Amino acid sequence: MADGMTPITTLEGDGTFDAYFARPKGTPKAAIIVIQEIFGVNAGIRAKCDTWAKDGYLAFAPDLFWRLQPHIELDPDVEPEFQQALGLIGKFNQDQGIRDIEATIKAARAALGGDGKVGCVGYCLGGRLAFMAACRTDGDAFVGYYGVGIDNLLGEQHAIGKPVLLHIPTDDHFVDATAQAAMHTGLADNRHVTLYDYAGQDHGFATEMGNRRDDAAAQLADGRTAEFFANHL
Repeated sequence: MADGMTPITTLEGDGTFDAYFARPKGTPKAAIIVIQEIFGVNAGIRAKCDTWAKDGYLAFAPDLFWRLQPHIELDPDVEPEFQQALGLIGKFNQDQGIRDIEATIKAARAALGGDGKVGCVGYCLGGRLAFMAACRTDGDAFVGYYGVGIDNLLGEQHAIGKPVLLHIPTDDHFVDATAQAAMHTGLADNRHVTLYDYAGQDHGFATEMGNRRDDAAAQLADGRTAEFFANHL
């Protein structure tokens, strides 16, 4: 399997979808699933996979919008494309998306030889899906950046049995202060979950490219993520 796109079979076995794939030079330490934003598996998401591969991990980014529009890539800094992404999220079946993430975890384990560890890291929509995956899949560690609507998923947290890390920008215009407080309060007693706040940061601060990125905050969060995966994978 060379770097590029690789097909993943659905859990039901009734179809396949593509995932971007990046391989490390030596034997992989583990695998990491990079879960897309609402903008598809675009250049920024692929760059994150490439970075994990350079750090010794097998990396996959499944095309979760494949049932809506396969291989779509959108730029959040281009207003019509941003609006197009908002339209896609309204049609996206998140429960089905989690099953596709589970299928990717299964494929990643097979690529590792069957018993390797698999982590998930997601951004925006992917941050929410990473939390859902922690509740519903057999992955080994989960990281969510600025996940939207996690305050509405807290009833599922009893199913979390593996480590979870959540990065929360305090000025996230998609996740208000009330929702952030609900996350902190609701997850305070869950020994598996760690939350970090990023004062003054907005949604998308850890994107690889574009106007939303804040270098210092992104590097701080990414360093914590790398340490977290090193400890748990």
